[in-house]
Amino acid sequence: MILSMDEKTVPISGNLVGKKLLAEAQNIQPGNTLNYRALFDQTGECVFIIGLDLTYIAANQQALQLLGYEEKELVGMPVSKVMSLDEQLTHDSLGEGPNLYERILKRKDGRTVPVEVSTSLVYTADKEPAYIQSLARDISERKNAEEMLKKQARILSVISEATARLLQSSNIVYRLPEVLESLGRAMNVFCCAIFEITTFSGRSSVEVQYQWVKKERSDFKVIDAITPHLSSILSETSGHFYEALDKMNSGDLSFGVVPIRNTRRLGSFLGLFDDQQELLWSASEREAVRTAANLIGSAMQRNDYEEAIQLSEARNRIILSVLPDLLIRVDFNGIILDYSANPEHPLYVHRDMMSGKRLAETWPEEVVQRIMGESQGRGFKSPQVLERFTLPFSRDEYEARLYPIDSREALIVIRDITEQIQLDQMKSDFINRASHELRTPVTSAILMAELIQEGGTAEELDEYWHTLKSELNRQKILIDRLLIAGRLESGMMKLEHTPLDLVPALMDSVQAVKPIAKKRNVVIQLNGTDKPTRVIGDKGGLEQVFINLINNAVKFSPEGKTVHIDLAERGSDVSISIADHGLGIPPEAASHLFERFYRAKNVTVAEIPGSGIGLYIVKSIVEELGGKIMVESVIKQGTTFIVTLKKAK
Repeated sequence: MILSMDEKTVPISGNLVGKKLLAEAQNIQPGNTLNYRALFDQTGECVFIIGLDLTYIAANQQALQLLGYEEKELVGMPVSKVMSLDEQLTHDSLGEGPNLYERILKRKDGRTVPVEVSTSLVYTADKEPAYIQSLARDISERKNAEEMLKKQARILSVISEATARLLQSSNIVYRLPEVLESLGRAMNVFCCAIFEITTFSGRSSVEVQYQWVKKERSDFKVIDAITPHLSSILSETSGHFYEALDKMNSGDLSFGVVPIRNTRRLGSFLGLFDDQQELLWSASEREAVRTAANLIGSAMQRNDYEEAIQLSEARNRIILSVLPDLLIRVDFNGIILDYSANPEHPLYVHRDMMSGKRLAETWPEEVVQRIMGESQGRGFKSPQVLERFTLPFSRDEYEARLYPIDSREALIVIRDITEQIQLDQMKSDFINRASHELRTPVTSAILMAELIQEGGTAEELDEYWHTLKSELNRQKILIDRLLIAGRLESGMMKLEHTPLDLVPALMDSVQAVKPIAKKRNVVIQLNGTDKPTRVIGDKGGLEQVFINLINNAVKFSPEGKTVHIDLAERGSDVSISIADHGLGIPPEAASHLFERFYRAKNVTVAEIPGSGIGLYIVKSIVEELGGKIMVESVIKQGTTFIVTLKKAK
């Protein structure tokens, strides 16, 4: 006889259904009727009853639906035919309490289902094993989520590492195929390519700029795959994927295309090609590819800047050979034989005042010795280069190149390199800041994904998801700002110059920043909006300006303080002042405040987050609209930004 409910049983994970089944069961011998079907089918779990010979005795409806069997087909079937077993399922292996395992169940149609299985033995009144109870829970969704997180973390890691190498490289052109290979292998596709679509006289053509293709698909032609879809790709302007299926000579092909922003090439795209009937990418994978496209665009823009600098240098060399900034012809004793300079040049002196003098009488002896080298007093033998020097009466920096005409005479070319040094510094700042700002949130996001994968309490998982979303949003904001800065510099961002009411734009900007202000317990007070105030401007551009300035004012204000925004008409202009009571700006920082990536030292010391590009965007937009921006600040008392716009007639 089976034990009654009051006698000793080992139910599944404390579930009372096991006890009820026992109480209802009259006999478990073959041929007898089991009277627990109603209770058996009421539970939401998949329940199996297994004999000691490891064959199925019964299963509830949920279990039969999971496996796709009829009950008559399953009864008597060995457990090993349905369930993967990594050890012998016996009385000894089950022990005295519930056992929890992850197993693979094989459905009738051959498909497999990952499940979490809890098993326990049921005993007779004589304390002899009677049969095995087993609960199975489908964990397919959990397994898929774990796999997705792993893949997402891997993709983000690959993109982060490849982008860091790209931004630090001195030759981006040769590094881009490596980045495409890393992205292609992470996304498990056979080809990644950057191509450009150009349209002339209504006809479009494709040019592949960079590509990576697996060796076994080396005969694949990107142009052949893309050409039939050119009009559809060009009509996709929202930045989302254009996806297509195509029947190529080699079989089914699927591919995704996303625009590459931030470059001078308006028709650049990133394409990923796969041998599938459809692209089975998750939303996060698609977002990762869009992020990769944005980062590649930033790197290509940097390459464009470098090419522009190199072209400028080549042009300068040509001009220098014809009309150089400053030419000095000297003998080996340093006596000036000829002195030629453009009247606008800072080193300009009429040649009659310089001819016959020693160069050391005008310039410091130390500088002259560095320019002349060992040739001074001995005769000229080889060219000399002084890459960088300054003069006490000039703020600029110069480069000197000495070219021997013969052993007794040489030509010294003095070139102003102040702008080149500034460009090099800006390029270096861009690489360092962009690499750091892009790598930090990606690294944090990967860590959060790993923590989510490991699991935790509901509160912990909620915190991890919140941090992950925050870090990814931080990266998106930086990329968006880099895109805006690039579009402003390249002239791609066109602002409207139309009459509009400034009050709604200001109110919308305040509303956008209010959640941040509320968190910091900062009040935003808007004055002077009781009547319409019309200006010449662009609503979207002005909202960019005011959201940046108001957000900065809130960020730098101590808790409990008020940010004052005052709107006033002054003659033919409209003035908007935004004042905070924060750290203030040091006087030496004021002239650099609107430069890209510049951050004042007191802000850095206070560890207030920021990318240093917001005010650069603000100034660019205001000036594009024909306005002006000024700043007034007192250390430890606060800062006021004043934007002046043209009043609409």
